[in-house]
Amino acid sequence: MTSFWSLYVIVLTVGSLLAILWLLMVTRKGAAEELEKETTGHSFDGIEEYNNPLPRWWLWKFYLTLIFAAIYFILYPGLGNFGGVLGWSSTGEHDEAVEAHNAKFDALYTELAKTSIPELAKDAKALEIGQRLYMNNCSVCHGADAGGAIGFPNLTDNDWLYGDTPEAIKTTILKGRANGVMPGWLDSLGEKGVNEVSQFVMSLSGRTGLNEQMVKAGQGLYNTNCMACHGPEGKGNTALGAPNLTDTIWLFGGSPTVIKNTIRYGRNAIMPAHEDILGEDKAHVLAAYVYSLSHE
Repeated sequence: MTSFWSLYVIVLTVGSLLAILWLLMVTRKGAAEELEKETTGHSFDGIEEYNNPLPRWWLWKFYLTLIFAAIYFILYPGLGNFGGVLGWSSTGEHDEAVEAHNAKFDALYTELAKTSIPELAKDAKALEIGQRLYMNNCSVCHGADAGGAIGFPNLTDNDWLYGDTPEAIKTTILKGRANGVMPGWLDSLGEKGVNEVSQFVMSLSGRTGLNEQMVKAGQGLYNTNCMACHGPEGKGNTALGAPNLTDTIWLFGGSPTVIKNTIRYGRNAIMPAHEDILGEDKAHVLAAYVYSLSHE
């Protein structure tokens, strides 16, 4: 927060408290006996409304509320950039909670990390812990059932962009991946070329009813522009994260329109690294859980 806005918040907050105090002082009434015959001037069917003072207990509740507010703003954040004399912050409380949690459970994760991922994937206790890690860190993208979504891989099948070895899965969690990063080819191929390549790509997965002439033309363009990543047979390359085009699993959808858009404009899906969030040992346990989803 800039100095200007910090000062603005301080002035507005303190000014509001003082204004409320002033309002209470000028509107409070004196002794009740002095006001016995004072009315508000309102009359309803001959019944007049007396202008009686606030009960003392009610008035003091207002005063105590203002005193509490003043003490709170001295002790805790609330006045612009002033952090309060106690130095409390929500981030600090979070960090302390995390440190306390880690101190309590780090030994457990360290012990579990001594077991290989395939073996850990058979341990019911480890899988229960790994599932909780998954739900807290991965489910928002990959789904609670790990079935994935458009642009987010399904973790329960046998189709892996970077391979399904324990090491590859753990590396993916720790370092992140550039899932589906592919340049757009419209400028290079033109609209005609995009249509031809899409026809050939669809033929790789056994689609029928395609234009054979366009398939043949698309094959030539594929060999020139796409084969380096997806391979001569279209089976992909786990070293590059290039998907297999011969199956029926499509990260962004397999309709003709979507396939054309993928070729036309490219794709750029990123999975963030979780090394700083989870650390080595937790990533090991999480990798075991993810490994178990597609391995018996």
